[in-house]
Amino acid sequence: MGLGAPELIIVLVIVLVIFGGAKLPKLAKSLGEAQREFKKGSEEGAVEETTVTKTVVVEKDGTEGPKA
Repeated sequence: MGLGAPELIIVLVIVLVIFGGAKLPKLAKSLGEAQREFKKGSEEGAVEETTVTKTVVVEKDGTEGPKA
């Protein structure tokens, strides 16, 4: 259930009335930067989740035990 063209036009008109024509480019720039930072952060989080760490268990006698 997404927004269609008529709904988007209504939202844009309301935003234009609230913020005015002068502030609209600044608002769009801020939204673009925020979206870019969010995407960058989510990509970094995905890389951290897929990184596998290797753990070596050393037994008391100095030999390596099972690896996880």
